[in-house]
Amino acid sequence: MREPVRIANCSGFFGDRLDAAREMVEGGPIDVLTGDWLAELTMLILARQRMKHGAGSGYARTFLTQMEQVLGTCLDRGIKVVSNAGGLDPAGAAKALREKADELGLGRVRIAYVEGDDLLPRLDELRATGETFTNLDTGESLESFGMPPLTANAYLGGRGITTALAAGADVVITGRVTDAALVVGPAAWWHGWSYDDDLDALAGAVVAGHVIECGAQATGGNYAFFHEVPGLEHVGFPWAEVADDGSSVIGKHDGTGGLVSVGTVTAQLLYEIGGPAYANPDVTAMFDTIALEQVGPDRVAITGAKGYAAPATAKVAMNTLGGFRNTASLVLTGLDVEAKADLALRTIAGLDRKSVV
Repeated sequence: MREPVRIANCSGFFGDRLDAAREMVEGGPIDVLTGDWLAELTMLILARQRMKHGAGSGYARTFLTQMEQVLGTCLDRGIKVVSNAGGLDPAGAAKALREKADELGLGRVRIAYVEGDDLLPRLDELRATGETFTNLDTGESLESFGMPPLTANAYLGGRGITTALAAGADVVITGRVTDAALVVGPAAWWHGWSYDDDLDALAGAVVAGHVIECGAQATGGNYAFFHEVPGLEHVGFPWAEVADDGSSVIGKHDGTGGLVSVGTVTAQLLYEIGGPAYANPDVTAMFDTIALEQVGPDRVAITGAKGYAAPATAKVAMNTLGGFRNTASLVLTGLDVEAKADLALRTIAGLDRKSVV
């Protein structure tokens, strides 16, 4: 039985704190550095970025900034890096990182990327088999929507990450995987789990991944009782120590802002959860068997996760050009500002200032 693996998160969204990667690498011992860059809206942002700059550009470029800061240290310390910053172009992100590594004199780094989530080239083929791509909220089919998608990406699990790490990769860049897969993949590699048999352990990794996936939300950033959280102005990012049986301890580096408590972990644990059965591509994790315990300052143990078979199908996220969104700002200066505001509002929308105050 191998010792627990400490998996640290340095990003909860595209545009998160750039120095978080360096803080996690230099702030204390870790085995794996992960970062979550992708929300559904992010895929649309990356699509627009790719439309502007061409193929090979649909990835989160801030990932390269973070890697420039920490890649050499990660290689020296044997820290693996796993990120979904590849977005729509994991191959493009891997190529850009290879070029950056060569510039830094780090040509020895082994970079892998995981593909297979992009279904856009296969939509006609899949529709021909009877797949309607039914909207989970409205029940509408993609065909009835009447707008061609700009992106269509299936949520993959951790298997590709595990395979890449087992093959010797130092950095693994993915496209659209589930947020929790960034922890499941490394944990399964570290402990040698079977994706077919070790369902409870995989479920525990899903739980740990779900807690740390949104970065500083688990360390007080998503906590209603924020007045209890010290140093929230510069909150530390979380890590999860995942044991061989899938149990975990959630923590943060000592001396950093924020708080890891049963309360903060519970707040994040219930974030974006629709029911006790949390379906992932690798396993269905049951959240109604989980137990939390404060085991030290800024240390919370998670035990009791149960796992069952994964769903037979995967969720697919699509973005379309279905409408317009725009904002406009009017700068009013000089005398009679209120009268000018009334005039501007009447001109634009037939309103007066009092009706919108």
